[in-house]
Amino acid sequence: MLLRANVMLLLTAFIWGFGFVAQDEAMKYLDPYSFNAFRFLLGALSLLPLVCFFGTSKAKLFNAGKPFWVIGGLAGIALLLGATLQQMGIDVLGKNENEATEGKAGFITGLYLVIVPLIGFCLRQKIDKLTVGGVLLATFGLYLLSIKEGLTIGEGDSLVLIGAFFWAVHVQVVGYAAKYKLDPLKLAVVQYLICAGLSFGLYLLNYRVLEVEGDKLSLQSTLDASGAILFAGFVSVGVAYTLQIFAQKHVAPSRAAILLSLEAVFAVLAGWLWDDKLLNSRESLGCILMFAGMLLSQFPIGKKNKEDSLKSRDSRSVS
Repeated sequence: MLLRANVMLLLTAFIWGFGFVAQDEAMKYLDPYSFNAFRFLLGALSLLPLVCFFGTSKAKLFNAGKPFWVIGGLAGIALLLGATLQQMGIDVLGKNENEATEGKAGFITGLYLVIVPLIGFCLRQKIDKLTVGGVLLATFGLYLLSIKEGLTIGEGDSLVLIGAFFWAVHVQVVGYAAKYKLDPLKLAVVQYLICAGLSFGLYLLNYRVLEVEGDKLSLQSTLDASGAILFAGFVSVGVAYTLQIFAQKHVAPSRAAILLSLEAVFAVLAGWLWDDKLLNSRESLGCILMFAGMLLSQFPIGKKNKEDSLKSRDSRSVS
């Protein structure tokens, strides 16, 4: 059963990695706000069967209490910020034909694994030496991957990096759900719906109220992006999330985090297969160091917070 669970986690990382291709493709037809609205709404709907079959008592959903709605609301807002900035960054990167969009976005997003303990340290949570070493490695790797001549960082890289910070905030917020023993499936559905609703609200504000140039939402554009929406919403969220839930019943969080972090590697592979884009030698070395830093930060030492790295996986979309 352990082998099967490991394979399921590996497949989850594979799906999430290739999900960056869908996110990049969607930007040819939709803006970041409408795409996120569609994919998170579909993601929420795809989890409803799981709620019915595996969730706790259905009657308690609307009487879940204040902690459920507070945590769900904060998680939804953090998810909104992380996903929106990530998608905006992917949009910018995708406009540069020389950029390996999927690979860069995958590795920069993966930095949330090392940002989480840093935020925890600010909240007076313990941080060990391996985590510090992982942060330093990952930071130097980011320098090689994204910093240009003149010590500048590209706009797309910056947006994805800030988004990674909010993914890390999301980890910490969802981490509090364990203290109240909240149903993870229902929490996931609620935050996805909040994220979808707020994303659509941002779309209306940006393009309808403020009349910002670049309104891409139409029936035709939605149909053109339907494949990317279905993959990002149903496969990346619904299918991958289901695989992860079942697999984590048999795999320790620290080990699962290492397997799931392969998402970044699969993102590079996806970019090569789909767009024939490869990282140059400097960027590749940066990715290797970042990946090493992510792995190093996940090794359990003493009473290290083993669960933090995966609590976000109970409610994340695709990166």
